Amino acid sequence: MSFDREDPGAVTTLVARWQGGDASAEEALFSAIYDELRTVATQLMQAERSSHTLQPTALVHEAYLRLNAAELEVMDRVHLLALAARVMRRFLVDHARARGRGKRGGGARHITLDAEHASASAEPLDLAAFDAVLTRLEALDTRMAEFVQLRYFAGLTNDEIAQVAGVSTRTVKRQLHMARAWIKKELEAE
Repeated sequence: MSFDREDPGAVTTLVARWQGGDASAEEALFSAIYDELRTVATQLMQAERSSHTLQPTALVHEAYLRLNAAELEVMDRVHLLALAARVMRRFLVDHARARGRGKRGGGARHITLDAEHASASAEPLDLAAFDAVLTRLEALDTRMAEFVQLRYFAGLTNDEIAQVAGVSTRTVKRQLHMARAWIKKELEAE
């Protein structure tokens, strides 16, 4: 089954059937969004060191196992992707901590906050440091932190974030702009 981003209703129907315990819907659902999950995992893995033992496919499978075991209430495609991105990010951060990376940047590859807006001279971010700052942002402004996660970890567009949050695209853009500035300030302070 291929997934058409223009027909989110098909995936939402599969989500509802999966939540109802339909095993065939579970397989169809994850087949339908597998490519998007793989893209999210690939983006997250770019932040990791080149010798990382995990591959994007393994990260997708780990997220699938954790999501399936969690018995979460999933509303639709966007919500499922956001949850999967959060699970993947949390897994990578936990994996990094378990390896005892030590201080910020201790041999880790770095990522920029937004590849489209990063200049060649922009200093890249350490995923563990970024996670710590994002956790602090979440304590201050849950919605802003959620927008950051949906944009940079789930790969959703501003329009998709606006749709799921029930706000205007302009609000999403404004919140993301403020979040980028706040995160940059916090990372520089470290």
